[in-house]
Amino acid sequence: MLPTIGHWIDGKRVEGGVCLQDVFDPATGKAEKRVFLADESTIGAAIASAQAAYPGWRAVSPARRARVMGRLKQLLEEHAEEICALVTAEHGKVASDAMGELQRGIENVEYASYAPELLKGQHSKDAGPAIDCWSEFQPLGVTAGITPFNFPVMVPLWMWPMALACGNTFVLKPSERDPSSALLVAQLAVEAGVPAGVLNVVNGDKEAVDALLADRRVQAVSFVGSTPVAEYVYAAGCASGKRVQALGGAKNHAVVMPDANVKTVVSSMIGAAFGSCGERCMAVPLIVAVGDDVAKAVIAGLKSGIARIKVGPGIDSGNDMGPLVSRQHLEKVKGYIDQGVAEGATLLVDGREIRVPGHDEGYFLGPSLFDDVKPEMKIYREEIFGPVLGVVRVKTLREAMDLIDRHEYGNGTCIFTRDGEAARYFSDNVLAGMVGINVPLPVPVAYHSFGGWKRSLFGDLHVYGPDAVRFYTRRKTITQRWPSAGADEKAVFSFPSGR
Repeated sequence: MLPTIGHWIDGKRVEGGVCLQDVFDPATGKAEKRVFLADESTIGAAIASAQAAYPGWRAVSPARRARVMGRLKQLLEEHAEEICALVTAEHGKVASDAMGELQRGIENVEYASYAPELLKGQHSKDAGPAIDCWSEFQPLGVTAGITPFNFPVMVPLWMWPMALACGNTFVLKPSERDPSSALLVAQLAVEAGVPAGVLNVVNGDKEAVDALLADRRVQAVSFVGSTPVAEYVYAAGCASGKRVQALGGAKNHAVVMPDANVKTVVSSMIGAAFGSCGERCMAVPLIVAVGDDVAKAVIAGLKSGIARIKVGPGIDSGNDMGPLVSRQHLEKVKGYIDQGVAEGATLLVDGREIRVPGHDEGYFLGPSLFDDVKPEMKIYREEIFGPVLGVVRVKTLREAMDLIDRHEYGNGTCIFTRDGEAARYFSDNVLAGMVGINVPLPVPVAYHSFGGWKRSLFGDLHVYGPDAVRFYTRRKTITQRWPSAGADEKAVFSFPSGR
């Protein structure tokens, strides 16, 4: 009998739903737990709990909410190894990568602890004759988040800490593939002082997602995942009157100029393309080499670096890459490699050949490297979400930028160069939401905001940072005047002004 994973509703563990689904250890391919998938009634119970808790939580001062976030930060640090062990067991990523994920999440909790400063409004005394005017930021009510498998700790922490700091309550639906870490963090939130019902966690599949999107008690939804689902979430959420931010897929290009430091490029690309098995929306699956000489030098360095990458179970600290998250995803990524070969790209390193002793049933795939990738190829157009890196050859920076600008995704990009003029022109003009200059993964720190352009983002506001404050609040402007006692005032028929 496998242990079961329930939901977290109204401050306690709850079982029940449509069915139980296996949760696998990707390193062995064996089911280790079973998770309850929520039905509409389970989702309704979580929303009702959040709605009941909202008036009391909204009345808590921003300073007190901030102190709760401060305590949560401390608890996350104290339980870091336990949290990361769950991530490795269910997602498969190596321990150091899991720890890095958690740290970036903790940074967002820390930013949420600045709530009293972030929620300060604006005030204008004597905006008119004896009239004062000010604006303030008020919470929305019940909010929700739908998060992906690839960052089971970090992405939820992009969302609900700021939502709670702003005075909202929250219902989180993490990925059913690796749900345990989100539940543990929710329990730590209660220990930090989050009242019952303020944060709820429900596991589920599309039925759970649809229930959250349809319920009009939910005022706002945050989503991170693939572009087709992001577009669906955005359309369905908006149709039911919600505020929605939906972050989708990516195809991030790394432009390498002739003056770039090849050693820096190679080491950067090894990590950016193959870290976390490429299961990152900010992974770099494409190198755009400006000139054949650049391509040859970078490829030579990559082949040498790839040969040194150690692939194996995430629990072994000596490994650089763990397994992919599921057998289904493993076969999908292998299919992209097959397609790349069939379409005429040159496969220089074939990750399909890797074998991990003692883990024949694990979902392992080694790093793969293609040369001669063309824009019409499927491996160029689509997000692979695996350890597959392709090299595209162009002649000029303008040609490289045209490739990026024409792609349907505009999440992130980067350029490697020693030329400040080229870097400035690239960052000013390229059509992508996040740009790195000699930085392969330009993921903003917690006090900026994360989000792409084009079909990488549906909605007007990015996730976390300053945009999160705007997303999880609505502005109210108050204008007040206290007339003098006994004043004999006449009606004014003109539109009021500040004069």
